[in-house]
This record gives sequence, C-alpha cells and structure tokens, in this order.
Amino acid sequence: MMRLPRHAALLALTISCFAHSAWAEGPAATPAADPNLAFAQEFGDRFFKAYWPLHPDQGIAVGYYQVADRLTVLDARERTTELRFLDRQLARLHSYQPDTLDNAHRTDQALLENELESERWHLNGLLDWQWDPSSYNVADSFALLLNTDYAPLDQRLRTVLKRLRYVPAYYSAAEHNISKPTREHTRLAIDQNQGALDVFGPDLEKQVAGSGLSTAERAQFHTRITAARKAMNDYVAWLKALDGKLEQDGTARSFRLGRELYERKFAYDIQSGGSAEDLYQRAKVEKEHLISHMDQLSDELWPKYMADAPKPADRFDKIGQLIGKMSEQHAARDNFVGSVEQMIPQLEQWVTDHQLIDLDPSKPLQVRQTPSYEQGVAIAGIEAPGPYNPGAKTYFNVTPLDSYSPERAESFLREYNRWILPVFIIHEAIPGHYVQLIYANRSPSRIKSIFGNGAMIEGWAVYSERMMLESGYGGNTPEAWLMYSKWNLRSVTNTILDYSVHVQGMSREDAIQLLTHDAFQSQEEASAKWRRVQLSSVQLTSYFSGFSEIYDFREKLKQEQGANFDLKRFHEQFLSYGSSPVKLIKQLMQKKVE
Repeated sequence: MMRLPRHAALLALTISCFAHSAWAEGPAATPAADPNLAFAQEFGDRFFKAYWPLHPDQGIAVGYYQVADRLTVLDARERTTELRFLDRQLARLHSYQPDTLDNAHRTDQALLENELESERWHLNGLLDWQWDPSSYNVADSFALLLNTDYAPLDQRLRTVLKRLRYVPAYYSAAEHNISKPTREHTRLAIDQNQGALDVFGPDLEKQVAGSGLSTAERAQFHTRITAARKAMNDYVAWLKALDGKLEQDGTARSFRLGRELYERKFAYDIQSGGSAEDLYQRAKVEKEHLISHMDQLSDELWPKYMADAPKPADRFDKIGQLIGKMSEQHAARDNFVGSVEQMIPQLEQWVTDHQLIDLDPSKPLQVRQTPSYEQGVAIAGIEAPGPYNPGAKTYFNVTPLDSYSPERAESFLREYNRWILPVFIIHEAIPGHYVQLIYANRSPSRIKSIFGNGAMIEGWAVYSERMMLESGYGGNTPEAWLMYSKWNLRSVTNTILDYSVHVQGMSREDAIQLLTHDAFQSQEEASAKWRRVQLSSVQLTSYFSGFSEIYDFREKLKQEQGANFDLKRFHEQFLSYGSSPVKLIKQLMQKKVE
C-alpha cells in the first residue's frame, strides 16, 4: 500500500505564531490579460508559499523544509484560520472561468478545487479529527527530518529541537479534540504512539551526542525529549483509560461511515465521476468473470498438482483446493525480506528488456524494515520523496515476520507464494508505485504532483501487474494466470468489502467468508483486511476504480490507433501528468492527440 500524505496532515494546523502573508488574507490580485498566465502565477509557488505554513507536516512529506521547524496542532482558533484560508482560495479559484483556461490549467483548477473542498469537508462534515485518535501522531515528520539528508545533521537537529517544544501542546490539544471516538481507531492510536516513542529514543540521543550542537543545545534537547516522551506516554495512558470507558458504557462511535458520508468521501477521494454504488455493482460483475476464468484454469491444472484426488463439483472448493496446494511453494520465513530484495533487479531488467517504460537508475529503491510507528495497517508499502526533494531516498517498507507465530507466518507466506510475491512487488515497486511516483515528481504542475489522486496511484499499480503478465512475465503459464487472477480478485473484492461494510453493515463473519471462500484468501490475510476496513474507508475501492479506468482507456486508444499504438509511449505519456485523477489524464492525452 502506497502511503500518501493526505488528510491526517492536511487537517493539522500550525501552532507556531506567524503572520499570514498579505496575499493569503488580502484581496485577490488583478487578473492578467492572459488568464493562463494569471492562474499559473496565482496558483503556482505563490499559492504554496501560503499553503505550507498551514500544513508544515505535509510540506515535510513532499520535501518542502522551509517551515519544518513548525509543529501543528488542531484547536478551534486554528480550525477557523484554516476554514477562512480555504474559503478565500476557493473564491479565487472560482474567479477563473474554466473555458478561458487551456487544458493543463483547467485540470489543475479542477484538481485543486476538489482538494480544498475535501479539506473543508473533513473539518466541517466528516469530523474525523474528533473520532480518530490515530490521526494524532508526531512520529512521521520527526523521523523524516532525522533520516532525510536534505541538510547537514546539525541543521536538521536544530529544526527538530524547535519542533520538540510543541509536542506537549500537540497531545494536549488532541485530548481536548477527541469526542466519541471509535474503539478501533483508539486502539490503533495506542499501538502506533507507543511505537512512535522509538523516534525519540537512544538513536536520537546518539545523533545529538555525536553532533556539533553546543552544550546548552544538548541540554535543551534532553529537556525537550523528556517532555515529549512524557506527553506521548500520557496520551497513550489517557487513550487506554478512554478505551476502557468506551467498552464499559458502550458510547463509542461505529467505525462504519454510512451511505451519505461514504458517497461524499468517495466523490472527493476517487474523483472518477461515478458513484460508489455504481463501482460496487461493476465489481460484483467482474468478480464473477474472474472466478469463471479461474474455474477453467483449475480444470487445466488439476491433474498436474492434485494427481488422482477427486475434483470437487463446487467450483469454489475446486479452485480453493488447487490454490491451497500450489501455495505450499513460498519463501522461507527468515528470508521474506531478502526475497523481496532479490526480485527488485530482476523486475528492473524485465521492464527494460521489454521496453515497457524508461526507468531512472539514479533513483535506487531501498528495501527496509517498516518503522514500528508505521506498522499495524499494511504488511508493506512505498515511502517516496515529494517533488521538492526528488533526490531523497525511496523506501520500500517491508514488515518482517519475527513477531508472527509459526501458524500465522505460514498462513501469510502461503498467501504471498512463489507466484504472487512477484506480482505484489510489481505493484509496490517496479513498475508500480515506485516508478509512477518518480514520474510524478517530474511533472511541471506542482498541483498535480502534490495533491495526488489515490485511485490513479493505486490503479496504476494494479494496471502494472496486468501489463507485466501481458508482456510475458511469469512465462505466460496457466499457474501464473491463475494466481494473478486470485490476486486481481483482491482488488475487486476490496471494493465489494469496503462498500458492504461501511454502507450495508456487513458483519465480520460475512466479511471473512467473502474473503476466504469467495476470494480464496488465507485466514491471516482475511483477518488483516477486516482490520484494515475498520480503520480506513473508500481507500480500498481505489485499486479497482483506478485500474478499470486506466485499462479501459488503454484499450480504447489501442482500438482507435491500431498499428500506431505504442505501449511504452502510452505509459510514459500517461505518467507524465503527475498523480492526477484518471479522468483528467484522459482529457489531457486526448487533447494532445487531437
């Protein structure tokens, strides 16, 4: 799963005292004669210079460090400041008539409008800053400052020192804001904030001790680290007490969004133009198509793997038994992370040899163990630099199986067996998330690069899986296509699961049945997905939504262009527009063809 610096950062507002620029609060500038030039001036660097002081954590995530010494907090005064800022920027955006802008700026306008409207809705409508205690965690930004070599260590430590002074106020405000939270997000907040303590542990103390900081600065560091750790421990203790109270009196909020909130969030997050219910209905049709194909492949492979074992009449039993047998072939538990590392250069070579897309050897991918403060939601994910610091390292976070029981580890490894593990790495790394985000950082539009659309990002990763198998990766064997179909069924089932749980009230029992029986997932994978659907909403639909749009668009262009269609050119042009919604990329590419 690709980690996006989205609304957890967007909703936090700066605690630091600073004056907003005259542009941020003053009257709109007189439009230039050329509306495209005026828009580029107003919503280029000028806009972001006013935006980042309100969102320093997100700025750090995309490599903007000018306001990195500020920490953020959410209180009533700052929410008012943020809403006033959003209203002002939306009014400025609406002053430009879309039909006076060229295609590039018109799509920038649409993307930015959606982003600002979404931020306002999170503050006023969804109110997740009240019911999601896990949105309060200082670890990410501090860790990025300490581990990213954007400046000499002493300079970075002084930035961290300034931010540390606000940690106690940050958690005090969090406690004040939280009202009727979900128990699921409360328990996640407890786990992740306990892990966050590692960021302020012995490694940081060693960095300070080995630095060029003065004696006074080191003493101040010690005082502020101690205060920060106390604030975090106090927050965890407060959450534990709150969780006990919620269990006792039954006043916790349900994690299920319900139809109205879900459809609104889907519209902002996915930006496909369709409804969540429409996508849900399409997913059910695609699920049947995939299972029918897997049924045919299972008949072909049954004699090879199951010998004389009687073939069940029920297709789900037949497919499940065959997949279960084939899944015995998997990586060793102790070498799971190593197996991931070994596949990276193989995939790079395949992509280059088959001319699927140009890679950038100057941006190596580093596989690492997932930091403890990020564990608990997904087993792995890409952590990429933003457009302000594209030269920083890209990490492929992989969680080792050290803490898993033998039974749990075996269940996990069978899920990511010898055929599926490469597809998983394709999705996360090459030519999936890692490659797409390198291209996104080259986009001339900051708006398109920074306000990335999750459905496009996840959709590209799912599309890349299919594209790689179409190119012959995996040997074009029935085994490869059966396991790919099982994997692809995950994306489809994600949509069905997410909608069914959040809108239709699906129970845990029915969710596990859907995942294990209908989608052939292991108990371990199904349990993890149930946890994830309780902690997130809409995001699980982004895979199938984005993939469907990209694949349909490619097939349309292939039909229209015939022999002139060039797959590599399509990939590189598609990715050149940053992480824009697919519907906007289609507009840009079709306009260019015309």
